[in-house]
Amino acid sequence: MTLPQLHTSTIGDGPARVVFVHGLFGQGKNFTTIAKAIGDLATSTLVDLPNHGRSQWTDSIDYPDMAQALAGVLRQIDRPVCLVGHSMGGKVVMRTALDFPELVERLVVVDISPSEGLGSSFGPLFEAMQSLDLEGLESRRDADRILGQGIPNDTVRGFLMQNLRHEPGADGQRHWRWQMNLDLLQRELDHGISSWPDTDASYDGRVLWVAGEKSGYVREDAAPTMRRLFPRYVQVTVKDAGHWVHSEQPEAFIATLRHFLQLS
Repeated sequence: MTLPQLHTSTIGDGPARVVFVHGLFGQGKNFTTIAKAIGDLATSTLVDLPNHGRSQWTDSIDYPDMAQALAGVLRQIDRPVCLVGHSMGGKVVMRTALDFPELVERLVVVDISPSEGLGSSFGPLFEAMQSLDLEGLESRRDADRILGQGIPNDTVRGFLMQNLRHEPGADGQRHWRWQMNLDLLQRELDHGISSWPDTDASYDGRVLWVAGEKSGYVREDAAPTMRRLFPRYVQVTVKDAGHWVHSEQPEAFIATLRHFLQLS
């Protein structure tokens, strides 16, 4: 099977090597602020996962396959990295560390567990985006107004609208489109995305688990699995943060990440 090519960008020039992996609906550039804030400590690579951003689309979603594609990016870096993943991207980086431990010097998992489940709160977002009439859309302001009926949270709506593009098509005319593979992601929400393909492997490097205080994605019943797969993990819970910890409480997230990067 041919693995998808992943788009990347680089920020910072510090001595450590950090690779950021976004969650569902995200793009590598979502970590730009964080990467700039640690630029003195690290050179950061921001990755677009398959079916997101400027990376290739696929016919299905499978965490081992995404881990293998990410490993291809890591092999282009001259040494093992600190791998940081949020939500769906957290599952990708977990699987990458388990399958390719030689490529990962340390691991940061942001607000997700190694367990089944991810999609319960995302269904309404899909419904709102799919209901947007792209052919009849006149402006980004109109899109924001229409999406606001199903997605009242301004921050979440703005995050999703980063994926809305107005670009020339094959006919030379500009058309609105979703940059992410929306149909596939919706189809795979309850299966490929929400799954956790368990493994007998374990990762013995340092692991930092960052949970949002107001989020329920780092589940207590997953703790035994977390300890079995990642025996050296420590958990930090960020106050007043929901699922998007790094965007809701960036200063706390940056301070936590900087401390973790400097541990010997």
